[in-house]
Amino acid sequence: MENQANSKNIILNYGLVYGGLIVLTNLIIYALGMTFDTVGGIINMIVLAACIIVLPILAIKIFKKENNNLLSWGQALKIGVGLVAVGALISIIYSHIFTGIIEPDFYNQLNEFQTQQFLDAGLTDEQIESQLAMQSKFQGTIIGDALGLLFYVFLGFIVSAIAGAIMKKTEEEQY
Repeated sequence: MENQANSKNIILNYGLVYGGLIVLTNLIIYALGMTFDTVGGIINMIVLAACIIVLPILAIKIFKKENNNLLSWGQALKIGVGLVAVGALISIIYSHIFTGIIEPDFYNQLNEFQTQQFLDAGLTDEQIESQLAMQSKFQGTIIGDALGLLFYVFLGFIVSAIAGAIMKKTEEEQY
């Protein structure tokens, strides 16, 4: 495999597309005033799911095509997990910019919104305080960022593992 395609370019390019789509979606939802709206949340989740599922599969497929139609399972994992990690890092950086510069009062607004949701659901004041206290431990913290990154990388691993198992084709299989 001396003419192997460069996976680093594919990882970076598609990781930037992933991160860009997430940032653009969040900015549009914010500009439309749908940050705490159910429709905005659904749109955000659809775009996120599409990024985590479609982009790794597309990137793996493109790598295989550029690599003389050869792909190992490990290469598929590297590409899928790599691009999801790049995209998630961009998303985390954007989140800090959003909550620190664009909307510095975001977490207070979120707490007010969720308090009302909890009240509507019939939770007691003690239950609400407990929920909000637990949530605040992870909002905008390194621990929260690390857990989020690990979660997205895990999802990228699953998608890439399945796609790699399906698309795998090595030199030994050609004979």
